[in-house]
Amino acid sequence: MSQQVKSFDLYTTQQNMLEEVIAGLSKPAKTLHAKYFYDQTGSELFEQITQQPEYYPTRTELEILTTHQTTIADKIGPVHTLIEYGSGSSRKIKSLLSSLHGLEEYVPIDISKDYLLQSAAELSKDYPNLSIKAVCGDYSTPITLPVDRALKKVIFFPGSTIGNFDPAEAMEFLRHSSHLLEVGDGFLIGVDTKKNPDILHRAYNDMAGVTEAFNLNILTHINRVLDGTFDQTRFEHVAFYNEAQGRIEMHIRSRIDQIVQINGQPFTFQEGETIHTENSYKYSIEEFQQLAGKSGFRAVTYWTDANQHFSVHYLEKTNG
Repeated sequence: MSQQVKSFDLYTTQQNMLEEVIAGLSKPAKTLHAKYFYDQTGSELFEQITQQPEYYPTRTELEILTTHQTTIADKIGPVHTLIEYGSGSSRKIKSLLSSLHGLEEYVPIDISKDYLLQSAAELSKDYPNLSIKAVCGDYSTPITLPVDRALKKVIFFPGSTIGNFDPAEAMEFLRHSSHLLEVGDGFLIGVDTKKNPDILHRAYNDMAGVTEAFNLNILTHINRVLDGTFDQTRFEHVAFYNEAQGRIEMHIRSRIDQIVQINGQPFTFQEGETIHTENSYKYSIEEFQQLAGKSGFRAVTYWTDANQHFSVHYLEKTNG
């Protein structure tokens, strides 16, 4: 690995994962945390999802970031450190790394260590003068980063991943993110907007079946890490828009009555019973600005595409 890339492992995978998976599957309505989608295979499958014609968020967000990259950089102003939650699309991060004023340090955070280090190594070739600190960690929980708090920082959180949290969780997430920042530091965040439910349905049920493979891969991930006995062929992908809640829901539905073991512990599934794997909440511009305002940030400005299918918001930390 390039000498300009330093790695920091802050994530203890197996025990945390075992406790969370068992807790989720022990609920009356079974759940699995969406972060467990992202092993190496899951990260690669998600990159494939972003290239599907039905999946508008990635290309629309990229269009916004590239169309407005000069304006975004000017609005942010000089910044020393860019922190990215996730180490996903290099297409998006490059638009910022190439345009931000005075940038010296890039800190990507991801729970998929192999994918994180691979992405960091590739970026180091294109930005040889940029210091990269790759942090293997869970950004959905409070975390301490190897950065100088006195220098201006901006967090970048693309991909509408904020929608994976319900509104109360999103507020808590923004609050603990604000603890990484000083007053005047920024948060650049992608937020999916409310729109025609047909567009949303197609985006999460692509014709090629990549989202289906991505959803079911969480079972394979659990099998590998936690000695699970899930058989993918006995489950199916389900995704739909819950208009009352303003969210896409993804589930894995059992095709038959069955028993699955996790680390030797049995879990019973009835035919038709589901595991709720992900929510993706959608927000109007006003709804998200209000949520940010309750979470220690000031909504500075936002950018959208012509159809207002997606939004990118710039927030500044306001409280100590």
